[in-house]
Amino acid sequence: MSKASELRGKDIAGLEKEVTDLLKAHFGLRMQKGTQQLANHATLGETRRDIARAKTILAEKRKGAAK
Repeated sequence: MSKASELRGKDIAGLEKEVTDLLKAHFGLRMQKGTQQLANHATLGETRRDIARAKTILAEKRKGAAK
């Protein structure tokens, strides 16, 4: 789980990489769920929230950089 304080310390490129990595991880979890190999279904929600958190901070940074 990535904390907001950790994400705020990253630059825009680092946040974009984090979002990409989280999306790949979420896709992998969805595939595991589809093949009934996923033991803990709560991880799907956690990664979805992590993606949203990272995207929100990325949007804030982009908005701040535009000013």
